[in-house]
Amino acid sequence: MFQLCLPRGGRALLGLRLLRGPPGAWRAVSYQPIRKVLVANRGEIAIRVFRACTELGIRTVAVYSEQDMGQMHRQKADEAYLVGRGLPPVQAYLHVPDIIRVAQENGVDAIHPGYGFLSESAAFAQACLDAGIRFVGPSPAVVRQMGDKVEARAMAIAAGLPVVPGTPAPVSGLAEARDFARDVGFPVILKAAHGGGGRGMRVVREPQELEESFSRASSEALAAFGNGDLFVEKFIERPRHIEVQILGDQHGHVVHLHERDCSVQRRHQKVVEIAPAARLQPPLRERLASDAVRLARQVGYENAGTVEFLVDQNGSYYFIEVNSRLQVEHTVTEEITGVDLVHAQLQVAAGRSLPELGLEQDKIRVNGCAIQCRVTTEDPARGFQPDTGRIEVFRSGEGMGIRLDGASAFQGALISPHYDSLLVKVVAHGPDQPAAAAKMRRALAEFRIRGVKTNIPFLQNVLAHPQFLGGVADTQFIDENPELFHLRPGQNRAQKLLHYLGHVMVNGPSTPLPVKAKAALMEPTPPPTPMGPPPEGLRAVLQREGPAGFSRALRAHRGLLLTDTTFRDAHQSLLATRVRTRDLARVAPFAAHSLSGLCSMETWGGATFDVAMRFLHECPWERLQELRRLVPNIPFQMLLRGANAVGYTNYPDNVVNRFCEVAVANGMDIFRVFDALNYLPNLLLGMEAAGRAGAVVEAALSYTGDVADPTRTKYSLQYYLDLARELVAAGTHILCIKDMAGLLTPAAARLLVAALRERFPEVPLHVHTHDTAGAAVASMLAAADAGADVVDVAVDAMAGMTSQPSMGALVACTRGTPLDTGIALEKVFEYGEYWEGARALYAAFDCTATMKSGNADVYENEIPGGQYTNLHFQAHAMGLGHKFKEVKKAYVEANKLLGDLIKVTPSSKVVGDLAQFMVQNGLSREEVEARADELSFPLSVVEFLQGYIGTPPGGFPEPFRSRVLKELPRIEGRPGASLPPMDFEALAQELGSRHGAPPSPEDLLSAALYPKVYDEFRTFTSTFGPVSCLGTRLFLEGPAIAEEFEVELERGKMLHIKALALGDLNAAGQREVFFELNGQLRSILVRDTQAMKEMHVHPKAERGAKGQVGAPMPGEVVEVRVEEGAQVAKGDPLCVLSAMKMETVVTAPVAGTVARLHVRPGMSLEGDDLIVEIK
Repeated sequence: MFQLCLPRGGRALLGLRLLRGPPGAWRAVSYQPIRKVLVANRGEIAIRVFRACTELGIRTVAVYSEQDMGQMHRQKADEAYLVGRGLPPVQAYLHVPDIIRVAQENGVDAIHPGYGFLSESAAFAQACLDAGIRFVGPSPAVVRQMGDKVEARAMAIAAGLPVVPGTPAPVSGLAEARDFARDVGFPVILKAAHGGGGRGMRVVREPQELEESFSRASSEALAAFGNGDLFVEKFIERPRHIEVQILGDQHGHVVHLHERDCSVQRRHQKVVEIAPAARLQPPLRERLASDAVRLARQVGYENAGTVEFLVDQNGSYYFIEVNSRLQVEHTVTEEITGVDLVHAQLQVAAGRSLPELGLEQDKIRVNGCAIQCRVTTEDPARGFQPDTGRIEVFRSGEGMGIRLDGASAFQGALISPHYDSLLVKVVAHGPDQPAAAAKMRRALAEFRIRGVKTNIPFLQNVLAHPQFLGGVADTQFIDENPELFHLRPGQNRAQKLLHYLGHVMVNGPSTPLPVKAKAALMEPTPPPTPMGPPPEGLRAVLQREGPAGFSRALRAHRGLLLTDTTFRDAHQSLLATRVRTRDLARVAPFAAHSLSGLCSMETWGGATFDVAMRFLHECPWERLQELRRLVPNIPFQMLLRGANAVGYTNYPDNVVNRFCEVAVANGMDIFRVFDALNYLPNLLLGMEAAGRAGAVVEAALSYTGDVADPTRTKYSLQYYLDLARELVAAGTHILCIKDMAGLLTPAAARLLVAALRERFPEVPLHVHTHDTAGAAVASMLAAADAGADVVDVAVDAMAGMTSQPSMGALVACTRGTPLDTGIALEKVFEYGEYWEGARALYAAFDCTATMKSGNADVYENEIPGGQYTNLHFQAHAMGLGHKFKEVKKAYVEANKLLGDLIKVTPSSKVVGDLAQFMVQNGLSREEVEARADELSFPLSVVEFLQGYIGTPPGGFPEPFRSRVLKELPRIEGRPGASLPPMDFEALAQELGSRHGAPPSPEDLLSAALYPKVYDEFRTFTSTFGPVSCLGTRLFLEGPAIAEEFEVELERGKMLHIKALALGDLNAAGQREVFFELNGQLRSILVRDTQAMKEMHVHPKAERGAKGQVGAPMPGEVVEVRVEEGAQVAKGDPLCVLSAMKMETVVTAPVAGTVARLHVRPGMSLEGDDLIVEIK
């Protein structure tokens, strides 16, 4: 049907319409339906256009680069064709001839440019028209005018719009930019003359920044838009960024669809957009809209576009640019107006008028508020550095009022460094801004994205900020609110555990297994425990009466008291300290209820502290906290190595003091304080630290020799009595005989305990021994008869050999006698049954793998129980298993060489290291003495002789010491006395910056005691998550293929996992491991470490190595600024990286010389790949 139409200011023609564009321009327009559309773009916007086309019955064509063969937009179109073969990723989408060729060859009658790439290219728009293809956008002339920021500015001035002071044309170079900045004053902003979106844009606040910023902005503009021209403007401080959506047709009609607030930005790129803008005065809102429409009419604007303004704090506004294309944030306008902008674009391009589409100004109304968040693969904690990789898990937030526009957001998608980091646009619509923000926060909280970092935690902080919710955020909002970067990290527990299991399946155990013995398939079942709180124990006495009252209660107790070492020294002696918190915690409630009469439980300290982090990947403090929660009634006891705390070296005094304070705060009650050499100054420091913390001090006499043998004169009865006198005078609450090697025969026990009891009648006596020779039960009974109040035992399944004597044996032997322990024997049996099963989980660490019995030769070699086991393992690992008898003999000789030491950690290690050194090198004692000045001794031996662990009884062996040390320094007095105090505040700041959150008091001490171990532990847990949730066999060995199992993350949260398959090695040295998690397929890529050794792989920068500079993000090396041998100052540029079209200058973290350069221009890097080494 023909229609008579009278456009404003035009003539009526039958079947034709006339458009008046710029003054004096007229052309006839007829409706020509579009049947096939090509989208010259990728990703989310391509899919957005395809969907609109499908709804309108239009066939769709996609183009894609070689790097985008797996992209979703290619699959969503009816047809898809490769463009830019052999070109770089971005250039492929900028290759106009190829795109036009595809359109012509496949019957395309319209091309939609999307946003970015060629969307603002007048040459591309003209090429489309020249090829007889409609361009879905403004005319080429308007695209050129609006794309040229300088010409657009001139047209805005002509239309009467206020503008920001700026250069009238693109500057010819740096000198012109410098002149302009000098005239108007800093700050200024550099802008790409032929594109937007934050590319090629830099704010320059100081003159010295101009040259570098100009170079980077021009380079970015050239890469993004094919033209590096820049213009310069005065930078308006703290404005709001308000843009007005316009829509024009080919008939002279122009409408606005109200405004959007795009002020929440970083790097001049929009992060969150809102429509309509809050807190705009109605007159200002009307002026912005009317100015936008006036400018569009002035230029004869057709199709969709955006007129952008800055609004300052005083309500003044300035035109900044026109984006002659669809904007990323068009979605919020669609939500509040109900207008499908892409539908409108396509209909207008076909010749429809806005009135025909029902788009008249008085009918376009605002309904509520819409917010768009751009979820990107960027890491806010690292300056929004783009992240790349494979999306392992994707679960989106949905529901009422939520819209998702995405393309790459699916499980298995590969995020490359070549394109924009946008993953998905999330749009929330509600009646007002707070309601829309609440929907958005809920939706973002539902997202689960694993495999790449995202900005979701940052977006959640933005949405919860009062300034945002109040509608008063400006463009400085992100910069001025550093609390937005206090990110709550996602737990990501399930996926991290899959990574750990996959790592074990591919590379073997993360904890080295000394022998090939399989863990038991079944976990033991803990014995039944009554409901309710456990019975009151001796801890109640300690809490009521303090350490002195507790000491009196021990002396007043009738019968023999027991300390259970099963939770620490027993498994340290038998199972290499490898028992996990999980297996301790499962039986802890039973111990609390059924063994409440114990004097104490040894649960912590000694080697368990560092081993927990180093091998079990657990926090030792969390172990203490968990056990304390489960066993509130029995006193906990720990081993404190005097001035060495729970380490193997000397620490500043304030470290030892704070350690004791924090341990007590976490539930520790009794500190057994010892020194490997009985060196009194070290002992006194540990005693004072424990005492000041409010704990029970149990000072230990480290025992060696044989007090019952009158020929052994060095460590005689009088020696121990004298030492005990010093410890009692220093205020110990309990005296302990610490017999680490199990040398205390029944006769010696009777003699020593009786003498101590007579000399110190009011001090409780506690005896600790090992059962290496098999006589420990007899020795403990003798000690008890002689007056000992407490003896150490281990549950039967964890007793004997190099461990403590049997709990069941002591309970049974004293039952019905004055020494009756009060412990029910049947409860000991139940306790032991659990531990028998638990021990089978640690078969690879069990001393019985290499030892089949104890040995009375310990009375000759005096090897401590725990070390006896370790030496056995070490001898086998070093190929000396068949020579273990020689190692034991060498241990005796090494001990003599060193002057007959008390052998407790760390002095026992010194003797053991020297013994193995002698066996490995075939050296006798005489040969070592003769060649002492030429041999390279183990470090532990040298440091002992220097005095690093104190002075042994009787002094150092001479002339052996002098011949070994030669000119090396010697330490006089207490080794730690000269150490400066630890600066805990500085350490806390360092840890906070390194790990992204302030450390807890416990973390602070872990780092102070074991800095490298703690750092590795944190790295492990951030990578693999809470491995403590895994069963012990799975933790050690990983699952078998087709094995199904459950993992309880926390109460009420259970993972159902099945290991499905292990893939072949790929070109990157990875294997794909397949799992089923809660019924869904999951796969992860795991580097095969053995295969990687045989492949050339770019080295990584070592964490904490200040001279090693790693890539801060994945990307391509654009420029290298230094060469090997160059001198650099801190902050000097080293190279330029480009990722996702954003360039980053990598600077030197320290001053020095470039020792080695690992990159060259054009090289692709992954995050943390080594760039340079600075010496």
